[in-house]
Amino acid sequence: MRVAVIGAGGIGGYFGASLARAGHDVHFLARGAHLEVIQASGLRVVEPAETWSVRVAASARVQEIPRTDFAIVAVKSYSLSEVADASRELAFAGAVIVPLLNGVEAFETLAGGGVPPEAIVPGLAVISVERSAPGEITLRSAFKTVVLGEHGGGRSDRADAIVAAFSASGIDARASEGIAVDLWRKFLFLASMAAACGLARAPIGPVRIAPLGRRLLERAVAEIAAVARARGVALPPGEEERVLERMSALPAAMKPSFLLDIERGGPTELDVLSGAVSRYGRAAGVDTPIHDAVTAAISASLRFRQPEG
Repeated sequence: MRVAVIGAGGIGGYFGASLARAGHDVHFLARGAHLEVIQASGLRVVEPAETWSVRVAASARVQEIPRTDFAIVAVKSYSLSEVADASRELAFAGAVIVPLLNGVEAFETLAGGGVPPEAIVPGLAVISVERSAPGEITLRSAFKTVVLGEHGGGRSDRADAIVAAFSASGIDARASEGIAVDLWRKFLFLASMAAACGLARAPIGPVRIAPLGRRLLERAVAEIAAVARARGVALPPGEEERVLERMSALPAAMKPSFLLDIERGGPTELDVLSGAVSRYGRAAGVDTPIHDAVTAAISASLRFRQPEG
């Protein structure tokens, strides 16, 4: 298949490189030093079991990307509006747009940016990966999962074909009958952990053993589950307990990407994590005091953060 990748960071870089390695025609939209290295020598992928390289096409302008079957959109959520034009252009040229972002708002953001809703097949990625250097992607996890499905639910030939391309490239991929539920299940885990660790400025281990740390996590999870169900999302019974069990099993040093963004001093996904929980809660009449507090406290600390020195 012919594939475009908008966002050549960790997630887009790894999945795009894997698809290219399996023989698909992949074209990256990238910039800066990362683009220069990809154009000169391809992408180098460092995995726990092996290191490999693959040559791929890369451009700084979407107009240089030929017609594609589908386009992976894998920028950070706070940059999604910046690539709406590129996504729209590829969609009008016939590409299926597959956003693999954190949060639960990518479909609405892309559609609001002019991407035809019928061209979007929402998805999610479960993976720990980063762009470790220009032209280099490092996989940190043993898991590498993609789930995607039609916005309105149900299976489709196009979703199945994209899943098959991922699966044949060594990715654990599946088509979802209810992608909204899958997105909120991931969101339940991700946003709760981000809220607690971001507020504490600490990995998950210290949060778990802190006085009332477990209670903080429980309440963060419960608020998101209540908002989801108020919005008509059919989260499975007992999902909150399963999420808390997953958090209990994480290595103590594990940090969510949200905390890493705070530590780097760059932009964060606060608005699509606890900020979204707070917004959705107000709209649905559901109290979200934990996520309200996280949104207020972290946005204030980021706004008034003073540079070191």
